[in-house]
Amino acid sequence: MLNENIKIIRKSKGLSQQELAVKLNVVRQTISKWEKGLSVPDSDMLISISKVLEIPVSTLLGETVAEIKVDDLKAISEKLEVINLQLAQKKVTRRKIIQGSLIILCAVIVIISVILNVVNSPYLNWNYNDPETAVLGVGFHALEWLFVRLAPIILIGASVGIFFTRKKM
Repeated sequence: MLNENIKIIRKSKGLSQQELAVKLNVVRQTISKWEKGLSVPDSDMLISISKVLEIPVSTLLGETVAEIKVDDLKAISEKLEVINLQLAQKKVTRRKIIQGSLIILCAVIVIISVILNVVNSPYLNWNYNDPETAVLGVGFHALEWLFVRLAPIILIGASVGIFFTRKKM
């Protein structure tokens, strides 16, 4: 039982007899003897083996550890395939959302620019003697000034973003 468990767990961890021997500071032949059942490690060595193989000593001494079967590997690979497909779909969805948002941002900038050109800053003709009208006019002027300076930069950035998020074939 112990010999089979050491061999199965060592292989499941992807270790050769030599690699396990180096980690335990013993020779490879010692590992071979343990796995063939020709000798048994002492209690201190059992603790070292359990630490290296990252399993409890009771598992080493307990029942036989089942080897991973081909069917288990196939089931695991199918689950991984499903997870990969879900991640790919999530990436595509995220890219479409970002690209759609950038397209909407470009459209909004163009619409606001057209509106500002058509309206031609009517607040410039307002009577600024009234304090409320003056505050409102200054607010409109500040928004328009900020928009006129930032909109081209944002439009170029959004256009570049659309270009980089397009689907490559």
